[in-house]
Amino acid sequence: MEDRFEKGMKVLNISNKDNITKIFKNLEDIAPDLAKWVVEFPYSEIYTRDGLDLKTRELITVGALTAMGTAPGQLKSHINAALNVGNSPKEIVEAIIQMSAYAGFPAALNGIMIAKELFEEKDLLPIE
Repeated sequence: MEDRFEKGMKVLNISNKDNITKIFKNLEDIAPDLAKWVVEFPYSEIYTRDGLDLKTRELITVGALTAMGTAPGQLKSHINAALNVGNSPKEIVEAIIQMSAYAGFPAALNGIMIAKELFEEKDLLPIE
C-alpha cells in the first residue's frame, strides 16, 4: 500500500511542486507536522478521489478560496496549480468572476487582483 505522504506528493509534483517546497521551508522551524498534514490529507485523501480530475478540482479550489476571501497566499498558490494542471487564464478569471454572485464583488475583485499579480509574473496578460 502506498504511503499517504508519497501519494500526496505525487499530486503536488504535478500541480504545485514549487509552492509545497516553500511551505516546507517556511514551516520547518515552527510547525513541520502541519506541512506534512497538508500533503497527507487534502492531497492524498481528497485530490486523488475518483469523480473529478485535477483540472476541475483546482478550479473549484480557486472558486472556494476566492469566496472565502481570507487566504490570499493559498489562492495565489492554487491559481498557479490551476494553470499547471491545464486551466487557461480565461477559465480561472471566469471562475473568480462567478464568485461575485455568491461571495460578493469585494471577494471577486480581490481574487482577480491576486490572479492578475500571478499572471503578470508569468507574462500571461492581457487575457484574450
